[in-house]
Amino acid sequence: MPKTLCLKVWGDFACFTRPEMKVERVSYDVITHSAARAVFEAILWKPEIRWTVTKIEVLKPIKWISVRRNEIAKVASADHGQGGRGLYIEEYRQQRAGLFLRDVAYRLHARFELVDGSKHIHHYPELRSRFPPETEESQPEHPAKYLSMFQRRAKKGQCFWQPYLGCREFSAHFELVDDAIAASLAEPPISDSPSLGWMLHDIDFADAMKPGFFRAEMKSGVINLEDAEVRR
Repeated sequence: MPKTLCLKVWGDFACFTRPEMKVERVSYDVITHSAARAVFEAILWKPEIRWTVTKIEVLKPIKWISVRRNEIAKVASADHGQGGRGLYIEEYRQQRAGLFLRDVAYRLHARFELVDGSKHIHHYPELRSRFPPETEESQPEHPAKYLSMFQRRAKKGQCFWQPYLGCREFSAHFELVDDAIAASLAEPPISDSPSLGWMLHDIDFADAMKPGFFRAEMKSGVINLEDAEVRR
């Protein structure tokens, strides 16, 4: 079985938006599977590997903050009728309230599996120059290679893009946890065991961006995703 890797992730604010909220942003109580997976991908993303989050430990009590902020009600594009890719902010500015999380910290456990990297080239041709496909002659695919790459990058704080907690403006700090058991004893998760209801698990981009949901149960601050029953 592939080795399970562990990261401690924390930040001042977070927003893991509930999809049923159409106008105002309202966060889930804890980080979602897809947001946790994105943290691992920010440190090491390759077409040949796929990350799966197996467990989430909540290290700090769930706290909320209500914020009203400016947002843009339009996506910039080349054909919006104004002769360029820019937007006139004053014309599309909206004030929206949001219910966010504050002072969050998680311990995320995940492992990766090897997949056929050529499929990513077909769907994302712009990644060809940045992540060229590897050949057996140059660098044979082996889990130990990617394991070493991830551990080295995580220890140095290196990442392809800055990890974030739901929204890009909420940057995430991270550090590699070498011994998850010792870390759990030194900094145990919270003692709460609420039922979190139906929660977003991930989005299948290969199948018309179909979302998957699962019934999340937190027991003594731990959400076990190993046996999560995902419904689409």
